[in-house]
Amino acid sequence: MRKTFFRYLASIGIQPKIMLKSLRGLPAFWRDLRTMRKQIKGNNDFAITSLYPVLRERFETNGDLKSHYFHEDLLVAQRVFENKPLKHVDVGSRVDGFVAHVASFREIEVFDIRPQAAQVKNILFVTADFMNIDPALYNYTDSLSSLNVIEHFGLGRYNDPIDADGHRKGLENMTGVLKQGGKFYFSTPIGPQRIEFNAHRVFSVRYLLDIFKPHYTIDQFSFVDDRGDLHANVPLTESEINRNYGCAFGFGIFEMTKL
Repeated sequence: MRKTFFRYLASIGIQPKIMLKSLRGLPAFWRDLRTMRKQIKGNNDFAITSLYPVLRERFETNGDLKSHYFHEDLLVAQRVFENKPLKHVDVGSRVDGFVAHVASFREIEVFDIRPQAAQVKNILFVTADFMNIDPALYNYTDSLSSLNVIEHFGLGRYNDPIDADGHRKGLENMTGVLKQGGKFYFSTPIGPQRIEFNAHRVFSVRYLLDIFKPHYTIDQFSFVDDRGDLHANVPLTESEINRNYGCAFGFGIFEMTKL
C-alpha cells in the first residue's frame, strides 16, 4: 500500500523520496559554498553568480548498473552486433538507450507512434502506429527489435487509441514485418499478469510463450529480476515458467527466430 501511495504521488510530480535525499545534502552544500567563497575571495578568474544546488549525487554511484533498462539495452545491442543482420528495424525502444547503442555501429530504422524531428546519423525515424500498419511493410526486414514497448499498446499513455487487444495486434504486425528466418528481439515486463492503468501491462511468461509458439523458435531467454540483476540465457523450465522466474515486475528478454 505504501509503495502504491508513493507511485501515485510520483505520477503527479510529487516525489517525497527525492525531496528527502535532497534535504540530506543541504548541510554539505552550504558548508562547501562557504569554503568555495573563501577560496575565490580576491580571485578574478571566476565569480559565483548564482546558486544551482545539486544535492543528491554525493550519495550516488557513478551509474545505475541495477537498472532493468541498462541490462536489456546492452544485452540486445550486443546480440544484434554478433548476428550482423542485413537490415535492422526497431519498434518503439528507448532512443537514448538501445537505439543509441545500435546506432554506434550500424544503421537502425525506428518506428514509433510518437514523432521525432531530430536527425541523427545511423538512425532513421518513421512515425507509425503498430496496432494498425500498412500491409506493404510485411516481410520488410530480417531483424526486428521491440524492447519494453508492447505493454503500452492500447492504453492511451502515448495518445494511442484505447484497445484492450492492442498488444496482440502489435505483436501480430511485428511478426508480419519480419521475414521468415528473421530474428526478433523482444522484451516486456513479466510477473503475475495484470494491467497497471495507464502505465503498462505485466505479462506472465506462460502467456507470452503461448503467443510466440505458432510463429517462433526461442533461441535465448534472459530476464532481469525485481532487484535489477540480469540472468542471461537461462533455461525455459516448467517450474520457472509457472512462477514467472520469481518476478513480480521483472523484464523478460526473448531472442527468437521466425518459423
